[in-house]
Amino acid sequence: MALEKGTVQNILVMGKSGAGKQPRIDVLVKEFGLVQLSTGNIFREYLGKFNEIGFSGDIKAFFDEKKGKFKTDAAIAKKLGDLLKGREPKDVILGLKAKYFMESGKFVPDSITNALFEAYFAKSGYKGMVLDGYPRTPDQSKFLLKLTKAKGTNIDAIVLVDNEDEAIVKRTIGRRICPKCKKVFHIEFKAPRDGRFCTECGAEVILRSDDSEEKIRSRLQEFQDKALPAMELLKTKGIPVATVPGNLPVFTDEAVRQSVMDALGKI
Repeated sequence: MALEKGTVQNILVMGKSGAGKQPRIDVLVKEFGLVQLSTGNIFREYLGKFNEIGFSGDIKAFFDEKKGKFKTDAAIAKKLGDLLKGREPKDVILGLKAKYFMESGKFVPDSITNALFEAYFAKSGYKGMVLDGYPRTPDQSKFLLKLTKAKGTNIDAIVLVDNEDEAIVKRTIGRRICPKCKKVFHIEFKAPRDGRFCTECGAEVILRSDDSEEKIRSRLQEFQDKALPAMELLKTKGIPVATVPGNLPVFTDEAVRQSVMDALGKI
């Protein structure tokens, strides 16, 4: 049965960093009435919930280095005390845990990423989403499959945005982001107004600090090592994959839309 608006529960978008996922996500949001769920936004939201309480101590005190794990949530809540008044303790504690790993420069374990994802996904009833940036490891894929099965929802399809590494490097180095409305531009392919300003809100666009060539190539390798096996696992469980080209002969909104819908039509 063809995918139709009103019948799709969730679609997952995957691809190398810089492959051109956002324009394809925009198509899925519009065509199927879905909402984008970005891992980056999830982390920012829960970090914000923790930062809002004004904790001034050392968050390392909540992590037991000898055991290699956090103290219990009950112990953390007791330590935070009155700072949790009027707030959801679970959300604040998730933000604290995310902040600990991000500030220490350590890899955020799947258990923390999964917990953050589940808490956010629950707000939508586990459906109506375009999943962006999750899952990124095979263990996260297993968690997603278990979660959707338990909640009676599913992933209808994976849209894989395919692009060559060198094309991605060129594309990413030229990428510019509006810091205000988050609209994405490219100095060559989709230039901001006068080469500097957002066409949507007028703010001056910026080059993200992590868009250096060294960091881009590191992310490309991470996709091969972790995200690709994560997708293959989902594939083996029967979730169809629609591959769309990251580069198009003519890059227009309609061309992007047509390439996405054509690929989905084939599955």
